[in-house]
Amino acid sequence: MVAQRAPTALEKEDYERDAAFKKVLHGKTAEERTGLLAAMGKDKQAQKEAVDEYFKHWDNKGSAEETEDTRKARRDEYATLTRHYYNLATDLYEYGWGQSFHFSRFSKGEAFKQALARHEHYLALKMNLQENMRVLDVGCGVGGPAREIVKFSGVNVVGLNNNDYQIERATNYAKKEGMSDKLSFTKGDFMQMSFPDNSFDAVYAIEATVHAPSLEGIYSEIFRVLKPGGVFGVYEWLMTDKYDNDNPRHREIRLGIEQGDGIANMEKIDVALDAMKAAGFELELNEDLADRPDELPWYYPLSGELKHMQSVWDFPTLVRMTKVGRGFMHRFVGALEMIGVAPRGTQKTADSLAKAADCLVAGGREKLFTPMYLMVGRKPAGRTNGHA
Repeated sequence: MVAQRAPTALEKEDYERDAAFKKVLHGKTAEERTGLLAAMGKDKQAQKEAVDEYFKHWDNKGSAEETEDTRKARRDEYATLTRHYYNLATDLYEYGWGQSFHFSRFSKGEAFKQALARHEHYLALKMNLQENMRVLDVGCGVGGPAREIVKFSGVNVVGLNNNDYQIERATNYAKKEGMSDKLSFTKGDFMQMSFPDNSFDAVYAIEATVHAPSLEGIYSEIFRVLKPGGVFGVYEWLMTDKYDNDNPRHREIRLGIEQGDGIANMEKIDVALDAMKAAGFELELNEDLADRPDELPWYYPLSGELKHMQSVWDFPTLVRMTKVGRGFMHRFVGALEMIGVAPRGTQKTADSLAKAADCLVAGGREKLFTPMYLMVGRKPAGRTNGHA
């Protein structure tokens, strides 16, 4: 196994600071609780700090007030922005969605969690992942996709994440499922990874690299850690060619998605394709899977349209996404904040996620946005490091 680069003194200091903040904010909730129970168990002062640090990028900065300077400020602080977003949102994600934080296509008669797993399998299939390959999961969340891809293809996965709480949860889940021999999780910034050149047989990212301040930057770093001939597969969040930044409604939809999902700078499809090529990849496949003529749209779980529900077992998950379910969450969490049970900012975070859901649905219906632009690129066999 290739050794990792030791963190610099500055990185070590940052990691120690983040670990200390995680310990104060989350306590033992990563081990003992999930979902709403975990969200209720946070340290109130640390929660306030996380809320203030995250929402400073969005409060009083609506689509009409947005400038290139405000976007640059988010890009410059992408790592802190992303880390605090997942400090606030992870428990709510697990409560409302599950342990695989991504969308998928849906088929008739297919249960919600089955569709998520199939989406992960499809990426592994298109990348041709094989038994015992060493694979990097960039932005691994709490490890839901990594566990599924290990089961599907038999690879060995290293999950990279800049959020200590998610790393702890992912590690615990892998241990509970007896998968610690095939899965490991490490702290790091995906824009400057500690892995040496040519470390991995394959790299994948599922709706994670959208958090990067520059797609060319993150793709170039992935190119560097891939072995010659290695493959990179990604489901990317992108605005489509129909998106017009001069259209106030379009801009409001984009900003709502960015705010509610911790995104510093979302780009259009052509930017992503150019970034893959500039990084040095030979593009083998690219397709907007959201543009396929599926009877069930990818955004239906967020739309609150229970008519699309394919299994009675999906009801608890999907009902939380309806307007009634979101309204209940708003009032319930607000009441818990009032009596001091829930830490301040929990309702604000839940409301931000709800707004993002509405903007995601609007962006999907109007074909302005896709959460599943599939790209598979290969590092040329003759290239050892660097990018084009």
